[in-house]
Amino acid sequence: MPLDEQTPLLTTVQVVPRQPRYRHSTLRRFCTIALSTTLLVVVVIFLIPINWLPHNNWDDGWDTASQFPLLWSTRYPHQSWPASQGMSYSNLQDILLNTPSETKAREWSEYYASGPHLAGKNLTQALWTRERWQQFGVPDSSIVTYDVYLNYPLGRRLALLEHRNENVEVGATGEEYDVLYECSMEEDVLKEDPTTGLDNRIPTFHGYSANGDLTAQYVFVNFGTYWDYEDLVKANVSLEGKIAIAKYGRGFRGLKVKRAQQLGMAGVVIYSDPQEDGEMTEKNGYKPYPHGPARNPSSVQRGSVQFIDLAPGDPTTVGYPSRPGVPRQDPSNLLASIPSVPISYQDALPLLRSLNGYGPSASDFNEYWQGGGLDYHNVSYNIGPSPPSLKLHLVNQQEYIITPLWNVIGIINGTLANEVVILGNHRDAWIAGGAGDPNSGSAALNEVVRSFGVALEKGWKPLRTIVFGSWDGEEYALIGSTEWVEEYLPWLSNAAIAYLNVDIGTSGPSFGAEASPVLHKAVYAATALVQSPNQTVAGQTVQDTWDGHIGSLGSGSDFTAFQDYAGVPCLQFAFTGAHDSPVYHYHSDYDSFHWMDTYGDKDWHYHTTITKIWALAAASLVESPIIPFSATTYAESLASYLKAVKEKASNIDTLNFIEQQAPLHKLELALGRFRNATVRFDRGASSLEQQIKHENIPWWKFWQRVKLFLEVKKVNDGYKYLERHFLYEKGLDGRSWFKHVVYAPGRYTGYAGATFPGLIEAVEDRNKTAIEVSQ
Repeated sequence: MPLDEQTPLLTTVQVVPRQPRYRHSTLRRFCTIALSTTLLVVVVIFLIPINWLPHNNWDDGWDTASQFPLLWSTRYPHQSWPASQGMSYSNLQDILLNTPSETKAREWSEYYASGPHLAGKNLTQALWTRERWQQFGVPDSSIVTYDVYLNYPLGRRLALLEHRNENVEVGATGEEYDVLYECSMEEDVLKEDPTTGLDNRIPTFHGYSANGDLTAQYVFVNFGTYWDYEDLVKANVSLEGKIAIAKYGRGFRGLKVKRAQQLGMAGVVIYSDPQEDGEMTEKNGYKPYPHGPARNPSSVQRGSVQFIDLAPGDPTTVGYPSRPGVPRQDPSNLLASIPSVPISYQDALPLLRSLNGYGPSASDFNEYWQGGGLDYHNVSYNIGPSPPSLKLHLVNQQEYIITPLWNVIGIINGTLANEVVILGNHRDAWIAGGAGDPNSGSAALNEVVRSFGVALEKGWKPLRTIVFGSWDGEEYALIGSTEWVEEYLPWLSNAAIAYLNVDIGTSGPSFGAEASPVLHKAVYAATALVQSPNQTVAGQTVQDTWDGHIGSLGSGSDFTAFQDYAGVPCLQFAFTGAHDSPVYHYHSDYDSFHWMDTYGDKDWHYHTTITKIWALAAASLVESPIIPFSATTYAESLASYLKAVKEKASNIDTLNFIEQQAPLHKLELALGRFRNATVRFDRGASSLEQQIKHENIPWWKFWQRVKLFLEVKKVNDGYKYLERHFLYEKGLDGRSWFKHVVYAPGRYTGYAGATFPGLIEAVEDRNKTAIEVSQ
C-alpha cells in the first residue's frame, strides 16, 4: 500500500525485557516478611502483659480518668517501685509519727462531743467532716446517703406499783395500785459537765425497741444471757408474762431481749451494775463522777436491741443497700416484739430491794451468778418473781420512720487502683457527748487523714488506693457501713486488701487488738514503732507494754460487714480501761468531753498514740510491694479454732464424742494440708520480696521486668483473695446474711466472735449430721 499523509504510521518496534529495579529481589522479599513478622511478635510481646499490669481506674465507676499504663513507661507501678513514690518509706513513717497532735485531737473531740449527733440527725457533722478532710488534702471527699429505718423516743415510764390489798391474786382485774417508786429514767445534770445539761440532750431509750404499755410481775435474770435463762428454767422459776430485770454485760443487750421474748416474757429492763466496774466503785471508797473515778449512780447505758446475731444493717433491706425507692422487707424477725428500757442502778435499787426474800437467791446458783455490786445497798439479788401485789408498769413509746443517714467517704487514689486499703470509724452517738464512743476514734481518724495529707503535700503518692469512711448509723445496727458494703460488694470483692476499724479509740490505758490472722504481722509491726504513753522503762513501745494477744473479731462495730459478708480481712484496736482505771460511762451522758479531759485521757497522749498505730499499719499495707500478710498465721489459727471445737464437743455428754472424731478428723487433715501450702506460699513471698529489693534489671531486659511484676501480682492476688475463699454463698444456717465459715458473731453473745460458727453451733445443737455437712 502506498504511503501518504492519510496512512497510519505503522512500524515494528523491538521491546527488550524490563530490567529489575533492585538486585536480589527474592532476598528482599524474604527480609521484608521476616522483619514484619518480628515486628508483629514484638508488638504482641509488648501488648499481652498490659492485661496484667495495673490500670488506674475504678472498675465500678468510682473514679475518674482511666489511665492504661504503657509497658515501655510502666514496667513497674511507678518509676520508684519498689520504693515509695515521691519520698522514701522511712520519710513517710516519720511524717505519720510526727504529725499527729494532742492539741488537734482535743480540738476535734471537743467539736464532735459538743452536742447531740444521733444517727440520722448529724448532717452538720457530716458536712464539717467532709470539709476538714478536703482542707487536709483529700479533695475527693463526698457524702453518701442512705434512707434507713430508725426509731426515735417519744416517751417512757417505769414505776414500781403495790396493790393496796397485799393478798391480791395473780391475774385479778380492777386492781388499784399505789406508786412505791417512780424511776426517773434520766441522768443527773452535772454543773461540772456542760453537755449533761443541754436542752436538746437525748433521752434514755433503746434503739429498735418495741412499743408497749404493760403492768406485770418481774424477775431478776442476772445478766440475761442464754445460759442465765437456762438456769432459771431448770430452777422452775416462772418467767412467762413477767418483766425481766437484767444487768448489762456478758453479751449484746439485744440478745437479752430476744431470749426473754422467746420464753414468753412481757418486757425487759436493763441496768448497769457496779459489778462490772472493777476496782473503782463507791463500795471500795471511791467517789462517783464528777468528783471521783467511780460510776455516777444515775448513769444509763443506751443502745440498740436489734437482733444483731441474725443480720446487721437496715432491717428492711437485708442484703441490699437502702437507697431511695428500694423495696422494703418486713423487719419483724430482726426486731423485738416486747418493749425494753434502760435504767440506772440508782433506779434499779428499789426494784431489786423489793425482791429481797422472794424466790431463790443468786447465791443458790452457779459461779456466773455471783459478785453483784449492790450488796452494800441491801440488795440480796433474789430472783423472784415479785408477789402478785408488786408489779412494774412499763411504758415505751417510739416513733419509727424512714430517714436519711450520711456516710463521709474520702479517697486518695494510688497507682494500683485495684488494690485498696480502707480505714473507718463511725460518727453517730446515742448522746450529746460520745467523747469515747465513737469520737475518740473520730478525732484519731481526722488526724490520720491530716497526716496522710501532709505526706501528699510533700510529694508522696501511695502505691495502693486509700479510702476513709466516717460511718453514720453504727449504733443502731452498723447501718452506714453495712449499706455501703452491700452497695459496693463487687468492687470490694475485686479490690479490697484490708479494712482497719477504730471505734472507741481511747477510754483507758490498756492496748488491745482484734484482727484476721493475716493481719497480725501488721499490728505487731505498727505497735513496735510507736512510743507507749504508759512506759515503765524509758523508750518502751506500745508493743513492749502490751501482752501481744490479738483476739478474733465478733460483731458490734463496723468491721462486721467487711469481714462476714465481703470476706475482707479486718482489724480493730483501741486503748481501753484497766481494772483500776476510772469508770468509763459507756453510752451515757457522762461519756463526755469533760470526762475525757479530766479522767479518760487528760493529756490526750492516747489519742495521738492510737492515731500513729492506725496510720502506720495502713501505710505498711499501702506501700509494701508484697502485701505484708501471713497466710501461715491463718492456718495456725484455724488449727487452734478446731481444737476449741473438739474441746466443746467432748464436754457435751449427750453426744458420743468418739463417734464425732471421724468427721472432725477429716477437717483436721484438711487443715494440715492447708498449713503446708501456706508455709510454702509465705516462703515464696518472702523470697520474692528479697528479690525485688535487691534486683537491678537493666531497662532493655524488659521481659525480666514484666516477669518479676507478674510474679509480685500473683503473690498479692493470693493474699488479697485468701479471706474471700472462706465465704459460703448460702450463708450460715438460720442466719444466711453471714457468709464467712470461720468467723461470725456468737448466736448467744452477739459481741463475742464464734470461730467455725456452723460447726460449733452443730455441736451445741447435738446435730451430728450438721457437723458433717458444716465441714
